[in-house]
Amino acid sequence: MFKNKSYIGISFIILIFGIYAVPKIVDRVKNGDIVKGNRLDNVGLKTSKSDGKLMKIGPAPKFELTNQDNAKVSNDTYKGKVYVLEFFFTTCPSICPKMNLSMLEIEKTFFGNPNFGIVSITIDPKHDTPQVLKEHAKLLGVKSSTWNFLTGDKNTIMELSNKGFNLYAGENEKVSGGFEHSGLFALIDKEGNIRCRKDEFGNPNIYYDGLDKKGVRDIQEDIKVLLEE
Repeated sequence: MFKNKSYIGISFIILIFGIYAVPKIVDRVKNGDIVKGNRLDNVGLKTSKSDGKLMKIGPAPKFELTNQDNAKVSNDTYKGKVYVLEFFFTTCPSICPKMNLSMLEIEKTFFGNPNFGIVSITIDPKHDTPQVLKEHAKLLGVKSSTWNFLTGDKNTIMELSNKGFNLYAGENEKVSGGFEHSGLFALIDKEGNIRCRKDEFGNPNIYYDGLDKKGVRDIQEDIKVLLEE
């Protein structure tokens, strides 16, 4: 008898909870509020989507630097072109080789398209002279005439990276190679705007992961979209 009363009591509590809580949970799901805060938000931000309508972040920072052929290259060089931009250095022993392979894959996909280009800016201009960059491009097997490896004033490049594109780069004597930097790629459209995908909440995922297969696949898909605009 006592057990029966206990079951009845528990059932009554569950019923009251359902009447009160379920409608609120349904409303949260409809409003997209069911995943908020801490680890779940961080995981969600790693997921991006492309519906063919890439977000415009704003104009890419202006630059004018020297390429592997000792020629001046600037934003105007890529006017009317879609291009991918990265920061790297030739003696990097860690992430750069992987970034190089990703860029080579992108180059191969769009090789021969006059409306596409690549910009690789060294963060170690003291070592990476035009001649060194030219040898590096040859070593990689770069074929595209619109892939420029750029060098110039160190302070200018660091400011362009950290403040212009907000892609971290800095010196660190404690790490192998003496420099550390982001492994991300920036995508710029024909009008000179930074473009990107949205995460599942509609926020911009401004840059593409150059170390990840999905990141490289995503940026290739989005390059095709921008080339058709």
